[in-house]
Amino acid sequence: MATVKLEKIYKSFGETEVLFDINLDINDKEFVVFVGPSGCGKTTLLRIISGLEEATSGSVIIDDKDVSNAPPVERGISMVFQSYALYPHLSVFENIAFPLRVAKVNEKELEEKVFKAADILQLRDRLDFKPGQLSGGQRQRVAIGRSIVRDPKVFLFDEPLSNLDAALRGDMRVELAKLHQNLNTTMIYVTHDQIEAMTMADKIVVLHDGVIEQVGSPMDLYHHPRTKFVAGFIGHPNMNFLKTNATKINKGQFCTNIGDSEMNMPIDAGDTKSGDDIEIGIRPEDLEVSDKGGVPMRVDVVEHIGATIILYGSVLDNDNFCAVLPSDSVIKPGDKINITIDPNKCHAFNLSGQALQRS
Repeated sequence: MATVKLEKIYKSFGETEVLFDINLDINDKEFVVFVGPSGCGKTTLLRIISGLEEATSGSVIIDDKDVSNAPPVERGISMVFQSYALYPHLSVFENIAFPLRVAKVNEKELEEKVFKAADILQLRDRLDFKPGQLSGGQRQRVAIGRSIVRDPKVFLFDEPLSNLDAALRGDMRVELAKLHQNLNTTMIYVTHDQIEAMTMADKIVVLHDGVIEQVGSPMDLYHHPRTKFVAGFIGHPNMNFLKTNATKINKGQFCTNIGDSEMNMPIDAGDTKSGDDIEIGIRPEDLEVSDKGGVPMRVDVVEHIGATIILYGSVLDNDNFCAVLPSDSVIKPGDKINITIDPNKCHAFNLSGQALQRS
């Protein structure tokens, strides 16, 4: 069992506050991803869990034991960094075995653990190689193997794929997901890449300016973002936003005008009153081209991505509007098209960035 609980974590560097009132429960065997833009505090939070950084206040509890003041070696964790930090003069075998040799593990047990880790990571045929003879992905697997042999309660990953090219990142995402299934242990992973978060996580923690914006499964965050920030951060391409206002409230829901079209939104108005400013969010993949009616869009850029095309252009007051369409759509830069916005697929946000809930 390996649960992690964070209670009222605050962190300041001098007068600079970087984390505010962080409360989080991570369940046994969960793959949890901390995601957010640079400077949001995600790596600092991971380092506080590991013991490499001390919280200004608050508690870190692992398996019901308060380890807030315990050194890293006593926390039952193992951390994989962005840098591989391998010993270039040692073989793959010796790099993986290094923490076991430091712990003076007997040779038979050491070999068993190294071979087991090598089999999991598909490195058995590379054990005699030096790091310089390996690809970037293989080096990262060696670094992970060095963590596996320690049998930690919790694995911590600090942006381990950011040094790899796009193809290798895709391959390693799959391998890390398989690793989690094979080891069946708790993993906490930090990334700024929401694609990594969406494809690997059981639970995503979205951080922004030192606070947790939302916690949930990938699909929960995608379909039910609680704030405009989460809505714009989760999903690729990013959600579109159009400024408008509530023209009237009808049976607890609101109506609004988008272009020349009045739409009844199946969204609870909440405290929204007639005339209040709001923003409508619509994902690029939820748009369609219309021969009649719809909202005018001027197309500036067309990207061909195999099965789809991505259009970038202007709609109303948004000059960075994006639409994803099937690849057989015949559209070129400079075209003016009409797009259909389905109110059943829209999101709405008040001026403070809080989501209005769907009915």
